[in-house]
Amino acid sequence: MDEGLQAGLADEAAATEAPEGTRHWPLVDRPGFLARRMHQIHVSLFAERCAAFRVTPLQYSLLSVLRDLGEADQTTLASAVALDRTTTTGAVKRLAARCLVSRSTSPMDRRAQICRLTAEGAALHSAMESAARLAHAATIEALTPAEQVHLTELLRRVVDGHEHRRGQATIA
Repeated sequence: MDEGLQAGLADEAAATEAPEGTRHWPLVDRPGFLARRMHQIHVSLFAERCAAFRVTPLQYSLLSVLRDLGEADQTTLASAVALDRTTTTGAVKRLAARCLVSRSTSPMDRRAQICRLTAEGAALHSAMESAARLAHAATIEALTPAEQVHLTELLRRVVDGHEHRRGQATIA
């Protein structure tokens, strides 16, 4: 092997293998940990601002998708909110139990459930939209307006870069 190539490979290996004693990797430097903490913070802020509506962030997302689409089968809803169908079905059933969403069998595919926002669901979504927006704003309020836009752009790029993972089961 060429001596220059060998030296380059050795340098690369040394850069990826931390010497003993420098392997410490604080949680606050790990993107996954920070993403989970940001999610926890957002859920807490959402709960504070939207408690009166008794709707989770996931349920609010489902109501938002139905408001935008008019109607959708549960598979489409699961894809839109990036969750598996089982979790989405449970959330939709809870919304239906509160008469916020109606479900009916699709005339095209008897296995599919078509979901629509009810008048009560539309009214609730409208009533809570301001509080939900405030929760989202509070989540990133430590940043300047330009940083908020930049963070959202970066998060979108990360999510888009992993689009192939949409709806895959997760481990809590």
